Amino acid sequence: MRPDGRTAGTERVVGLGTIAREWGRIGITGFGGPPAHILLLRRLCVERRRWLTPEEFEDGIAATNLLPGPASTQLAVLTAWRLRGAPGALVGGVCFIGPGLVLILALAALFLAGDPPLWVLGAAAGAGAAVPAVAVQAATALVPASLGRMGRGRGARARWAGYALAGAVAAVLTGPWLVLVLIAAGLAEIAVRGGRGGRGGRGDRGNGENRGTGGSGVRAGLPLAAGPLTLGGLGVLGAVAWVAFKVGALSYGGGFVIIPLMRDDAVNRYHWMTDGQFLNAVALGQVTPGPVVHTVAAVGYAAAGLGGGLLAAAVAFAPSFLFVLLGGRHFDRLRADRRVRDFLTGAGPAVTGAIAGSALPLAASLGYGWQWVVLAGALLWLVLARRGVVLALLAAGAAGVLAVAGGLPPA
Repeated sequence: MRPDGRTAGTERVVGLGTIAREWGRIGITGFGGPPAHILLLRRLCVERRRWLTPEEFEDGIAATNLLPGPASTQLAVLTAWRLRGAPGALVGGVCFIGPGLVLILALAALFLAGDPPLWVLGAAAGAGAAVPAVAVQAATALVPASLGRMGRGRGARARWAGYALAGAVAAVLTGPWLVLVLIAAGLAEIAVRGGRGGRGGRGDRGNGENRGTGGSGVRAGLPLAAGPLTLGGLGVLGAVAWVAFKVGALSYGGGFVIIPLMRDDAVNRYHWMTDGQFLNAVALGQVTPGPVVHTVAAVGYAAAGLGGGLLAAAVAFAPSFLFVLLGGRHFDRLRADRRVRDFLTGAGPAVTGAIAGSALPLAASLGYGWQWVVLAGALLWLVLARRGVVLALLAAGAAGVLAVAGGLPPA
């Protein structure tokens, strides 16, 4: 596939209007997070239009899994780049992100208003109560592939458990320094496996990397600490930009690993939101279409209004465009490096543990007794029955409306 609008075996050029329409449609209908986005992109590019071969699409998933930040967004940008180069990447990415961003900012204005209607408070409290269960489901979904990638030996399983435990503890205790634990786990696995160099052939693709309609998986990123920068001269907007940058350029793993990274800054360091409001923001990021990273726009809105929300979204998503525009030609070579795969093998269980660990502080934020009943129901629905996230959050929100209508707090 050449990034000039020409697919293998055809001279057809995909127009920017077509990319805008099709990627915008996915941005509007893409409820359900990365698995849904990957499925919709595959149906469009491989099955319906045949712009890409199945192999090219799977290689795109594997390539974006090597990057930090939102994998499904990067895949949307990459597929559009392969069809029409840089203009296609920009148009496709913006149209994919835009609808969900508009909706989450509108909902943030409603949910974070100074005096919202009582039903809004109830819906927010109900949906927020289900968020810890969503984190648990996100973690459990990653376990089979991560274990398979680590290997079947007793030592490999012991390392997996150790990395996962380290990630869980870090998510609870370290806040934005979690990224260092993820890096350490990846480097430890490189050392254990002997730091094997070299590059594998194309036949090496069946090594547990996500493909088809799987989740966003685990991906390598920049080896940078996620600690605070000195932003005193830039004020609130500077702090918003730094938090968003960590989400977009320094976060490893699936969409939910951004939650512990954001929570410490938004709630504890800068006090832009209460714990309850942060739960509401996470719930909004789940029930709106598009990537889960849209949550950062709600955080930015809480910090500095509409301008803060737009700034947070722009900074968080900018690395996804830059990674593809500047590095897309090198993805196959990076993916073939065995040391990169060893790093991902170690970082993967740490990411899984971190996502699971984030459920503890989220659950500790619940302030009303009836919310624990909602959480229990959400756990049964999501973890045991393995049903959909969006429906669970909508049902939890409806339960919250009924609770306040019956006189329960926050009524």
